[in-house]
Amino acid sequence: MEVQQGVKKMSGQVVFITGSSSGIGRETAYRFAREGAKLVLTYNAGKGRGQETEKRCKRLGAEDAVLIHLDVTDVSSITLALSNVRKKYGGVDFLINNAGMGVFRPFKDQSIKQIEQQTRTNLEGLIKVSYLFLPLIRHGIVNIASAAGKTAYAEMAVYCGTKFGVRGFTQALAEEFPHLKVFCVNPDMTATRLSTFAGRPPSEVAEVIFKAVSGKIKVAPGGDVDVWKVIR
Repeated sequence: MEVQQGVKKMSGQVVFITGSSSGIGRETAYRFAREGAKLVLTYNAGKGRGQETEKRCKRLGAEDAVLIHLDVTDVSSITLALSNVRKKYGGVDFLINNAGMGVFRPFKDQSIKQIEQQTRTNLEGLIKVSYLFLPLIRHGIVNIASAAGKTAYAEMAVYCGTKFGVRGFTQALAEEFPHLKVFCVNPDMTATRLSTFAGRPPSEVAEVIFKAVSGKIKVAPGGDVDVWKVIR
């Protein structure tokens, strides 16, 4: 039995997590499920993994969990997801923009398609999801950037460019919407498919995300929560 006992700090709050069928997104969903949140989970290609995540979230104590398809590079897909969420919950307390991808090889060896995939997923998609969901958001937007959005690395030029961009967008968004809690969480190397499962457990990143959303970690508007500084 996986249901957690005790006071549930996010009980009834609607948390929308993009890219939540695996990795950091999935572990973040589990962390909020333990606190009794209502979860909107999304997948793009991994429907089976998404269904497994949905089932486990319910076992862990989520007040509700729903799985929807979302391709953040497709405006019609975002719009359909928005319609579904509005009909079911009316609004979203926290949007966690987690969906992302990377191609790690010399810039000259990357294809135009690979460049487009990274920029459209990591930056353009995140911005469009935030823009379209903004009228529904009650409390905050959390953007998952990266250590590679603060320090540049060879063979990660496009990925770094997108993550630096996420941080700039977040800072500006916080200036425009001071009534919302808007900030970045920056993971370092984390054991997901993106890193071929090298690095820290994604559950550690999920814990940092939860603590920042719930106020256990204080963060300035538009600021950064660097995972490696929180977990020493």
